[in-house]
Amino acid sequence: MNNAYLSYATKRLVQAVIVILLAYVFTFIVVSVLPGDPVTNVLRNPQNGFSEAEIQEIIAAQGLDKPVLVQLSTSLSHFLIGDFGLSMRTNRAVTTMIAEVLPSTLVLALVGLVVALILATAISYGTQFLPKRFGQGLLRGFPSLFLSVPNFVIGLVLIHIFGFQLGLFRVINPDSFWATFFAAIALGIPISAQIAEVLIANLDHETGQEYAAVARSRGLGQLQLFARHLLKPSSLPVITVVALTIGELLGGSLITEAVFGRNGVGSLVQRSVSTQDLPVLQAIVSLAAIVFVLVNLIADLVYPLLDPRVKVLGRAAHRPVTSDGGSAGISKSVLS
Repeated sequence: MNNAYLSYATKRLVQAVIVILLAYVFTFIVVSVLPGDPVTNVLRNPQNGFSEAEIQEIIAAQGLDKPVLVQLSTSLSHFLIGDFGLSMRTNRAVTTMIAEVLPSTLVLALVGLVVALILATAISYGTQFLPKRFGQGLLRGFPSLFLSVPNFVIGLVLIHIFGFQLGLFRVINPDSFWATFFAAIALGIPISAQIAEVLIANLDHETGQEYAAVARSRGLGQLQLFARHLLKPSSLPVITVVALTIGELLGGSLITEAVFGRNGVGSLVQRSVSTQDLPVLQAIVSLAAIVFVLVNLIADLVYPLLDPRVKVLGRAAHRPVTSDGGSAGISKSVLS
């Protein structure tokens, strides 16, 4: 590992930390200027049953009686040590509340990503080796179709067909295997479109290379040619796309959870927004920013290691080109 790569990795790490801190500060400012008073909405709501003494105690504990800049400074210092404070709505530790619902969201997001990768790979394979009328026409139109249909519409269709009509899962048991599987399909279909577009474009390029023609001349089968020679060089830019779609994957998970009735981070966000539970909102947004930034950081750091043709040359960093000719979002150096 040379000095150029270490310098590059250090710069990317510093940038990632700065982005996470700015995301937290931005979230705090936005939530603080929202209309409405969280003290009135939450603490003085008769349904919550807080006495005046308890309200004053919570206000003092949360620091809501202090100027906004002091609140920001205190909140940020606690965030740096992993302390998200107490919920204004339940007076429970925010970390505990998130830990209770996070596994459900993570399972849904991970399975949805697997579904997206499988769909994108299958579509891309078909565009190269199926008869031209299917591979060049029908299959190449699938990514555009997948992008045009919102995941909540896909989810409602899947619930109607496989839940109500075929009875493969019960809507009242959203955490069952089949309910999770179909929720992941609803989440993964739109995500697969972006991955498939990039993979198809790179497969088109690699298929026309001399090494592919040589492999065909030696009698190599289509599946072997795809798996052994075409897939690896074509899938390197997919790392970039997957990293960029993490935000969409997390956002789509929240919507999919609402459609399938899953108790995950989405339901916690909905409750926190309606009651202006500031500590919970700040914690969730900050965690989402951390996940998104870290995934992109890992992609940036791993890409030069996976592709031996890549060299990191100080500040000279170029981004891999996507199917539309634009930048895919990962810092990558020039090819040697």
